[in-house]
Amino acid sequence: MRKRERENPCGVCGHYHKYEEGEVCGVCGHRMPAVSERTSIQVSAFPSEILPEFLYLGSYDNASRSELLKTQGISRVLNTVPACQNLYKNSFTYHYLQDDKILQFEDANQFLEQCERDKARVLVHCMSGQKRSPAIVIAYLMKSRGWRLALSYQWVKERRPAVELTEAYYRQLQEYEEKIFGSTDKSNPTPPAFPPAAAPLFSFGFPRSNNPVPVPTFNNVGATSVFARPPLAIPPQDFTFRGSQPQNNISASACSANPQNSNPCDIPMDGS
Repeated sequence: MRKRERENPCGVCGHYHKYEEGEVCGVCGHRMPAVSERTSIQVSAFPSEILPEFLYLGSYDNASRSELLKTQGISRVLNTVPACQNLYKNSFTYHYLQDDKILQFEDANQFLEQCERDKARVLVHCMSGQKRSPAIVIAYLMKSRGWRLALSYQWVKERRPAVELTEAYYRQLQEYEEKIFGSTDKSNPTPPAFPPAAAPLFSFGFPRSNNPVPVPTFNNVGATSVFARPPLAIPPQDFTFRGSQPQNNISASACSANPQNSNPCDIPMDGS
């Protein structure tokens, strides 16, 4: 296909071909893969499709790839993290949640419902696409599809395996489920496994000791300094440096070397 026949090139290979229709590029052989053909490496560059041709879930990295979003027909973005910047305000319609602690389900659902009425494809993202944005999507499935929390979570998890909800977000989803249906679903015996609160320490292959080495304390008034020594019990007048001898001992040793002289302090000299 000639360049003048098409205004925008492919967002992946940069060449001009009908990538939306699955046409193979005549220059490099690129073709937009089907959902079943995408490997884990390829999917990482694309957001996860939760509801066909409507709802997509991803990360901030996905939201920063404007050309890839355009190839999927995404025109609106729901930003669930206030700290994340909306990069392409001239190309996409943005809506962001202003609270970074409490998930604003109703605010997000109103925006998503409007997108669905307008038949517009929308991306819901957070920083990693694993915690905040999946919780927003799960809440929308409960509200719009009438699904319970367990079914909504399973639906999202199957389409984006990297989802890892925190215990706090899952608790908010349970409260939202009770608000919608009047009660929580007790038929789900196995809630999702929550990630640990703190990252595990690296042991580099060595067995971890049960008794860790105590950390030295600094700037502690009660701690004993490593430079502290017991005071010397020697009076100042009796203190002498090593190698020095009293003056009287030097005279006595020098004079006692010639006991035959009458004057013990005279030193014989050779007159020859």
